[in-house]
Amino acid sequence: MTQTNAHIDTPEQIDAFRARVLLRGLKLETLGMTKRGASCYSIIKQEYGLKGSKQKVYDEFKKMLDI
Repeated sequence: MTQTNAHIDTPEQIDAFRARVLLRGLKLETLGMTKRGASCYSIIKQEYGLKGSKQKVYDEFKKMLDI
Protein backbone atom coordinates (compact mmCIF):
# COMPACT_ATOMS: atom_id res chain seq x y z
CA MET A 1 0.00 0.00 0.00
CA THR A 2 1.44 3.34 -1.05
CA GLN A 3 0.83 6.37 1.07
CA THR A 4 0.91 9.81 -0.50
CA ASN A 5 1.26 13.04 1.41
CA ALA A 6 -0.72 16.07 0.35
CA HIS A 7 0.69 19.52 0.97
CA ILE A 8 -1.90 22.13 1.72
CA ASP A 9 -0.11 25.42 1.98
CA THR A 10 -2.01 28.13 0.12
CA PRO A 11 -4.88 30.07 1.71
CA GLU A 12 -7.27 28.75 -0.95
CA GLN A 13 -6.31 25.12 -0.25
CA ILE A 14 -6.62 25.64 3.49
CA ASP A 15 -10.09 27.20 3.10
CA ALA A 16 -11.23 24.37 0.81
CA PHE A 17 -9.96 21.73 3.24
CA ARG A 18 -11.65 23.47 6.18
CA ALA A 19 -14.94 23.64 4.28
CA ARG A 20 -14.77 19.89 3.59
CA VAL A 21 -14.04 19.17 7.26
CA LEU A 22 -17.04 21.30 8.25
CA LEU A 23 -19.20 19.38 5.78
CA ARG A 24 -18.09 16.03 7.21
CA GLY A 25 -18.68 17.28 10.74
CA LEU A 26 -22.16 18.46 9.82
CA LYS A 27 -22.94 15.06 8.33
CA LEU A 28 -21.99 13.43 11.65
CA GLU A 29 -24.14 15.96 13.50
CA THR A 30 -27.15 15.06 11.33
CA LEU A 31 -26.59 11.44 12.41
CA GLY A 32 -26.70 12.43 16.09
CA MET A 33 -23.08 12.97 17.09
CA THR A 34 -22.46 15.89 19.42
CA LYS A 35 -19.35 17.74 20.53
CA ARG A 36 -18.35 20.48 22.91
CA GLY A 37 -18.00 24.01 21.64
CA ALA A 38 -19.46 25.47 18.48
CA SER A 39 -21.17 22.97 16.20
CA CYS A 40 -20.28 22.65 12.54
CA TYR A 41 -23.92 23.52 11.88
CA SER A 42 -23.64 26.87 13.66
CA ILE A 43 -20.26 27.68 12.07
CA ILE A 44 -21.56 26.98 8.55
CA LYS A 45 -24.74 29.00 9.14
CA GLN A 46 -22.76 31.95 10.48
CA GLU A 47 -19.93 31.97 7.93
CA TYR A 48 -21.90 31.08 4.81
CA GLY A 49 -25.28 32.65 5.63
CA LEU A 50 -27.29 29.45 5.19
CA LYS A 51 -30.59 28.91 6.97
CA GLY A 52 -32.76 25.94 7.78
CA SER A 53 -32.55 22.53 9.39
CA LYS A 54 -29.30 20.59 9.68
CA GLN A 55 -30.22 18.43 6.69
CA LYS A 56 -31.20 21.41 4.54
CA VAL A 57 -27.98 23.27 5.44
CA TYR A 58 -25.99 20.10 4.71
CA ASP A 59 -27.59 19.71 1.27
CA GLU A 60 -27.10 23.39 0.36
CA PHE A 61 -23.50 23.48 1.64
CA LYS A 62 -22.65 20.28 -0.24
CA LYS A 63 -24.08 21.85 -3.39
CA MET A 64 -22.00 24.99 -2.79
CA LEU A 65 -18.84 22.89 -2.58
CA ASP A 66 -19.76 20.86 -5.70
CA ILE A 67 -19.18 17.54 -3.92
